[in-house]
Amino acid sequence: MHIRGDHAELVVGGRLDVRSAADARTALHTAVDAGRGDLVLDLTELDSWDATGLGVIMGAHRRAGRANRRLVLRNVPPQMQRLLVATRLHRILAIEAER
Repeated sequence: MHIRGDHAELVVGGRLDVRSAADARTALHTAVDAGRGDLVLDLTELDSWDATGLGVIMGAHRRAGRANRRLVLRNVPPQMQRLLVATRLHRILAIEAER
């Protein structure tokens, strides 16, 4: 898993799973705490996520809300989009269409 970017936009790539969750959580929380306005997570390079990875995303979403920010998912891969719909998280998370 890799995350690159700043406090306004991050590109998440590789696998977001139980093995990478702690590093991802730290990077996302640091970005949330350091900025203002929307925090965009570009998932173009993300290969997969598991339940733990989805939990990290939800934790960042909650933290952003407490900081008066909004977490926005961009370029969600189709299989992950289906998971968000199946779990009804697409109703909670801000999801931006592909650019």
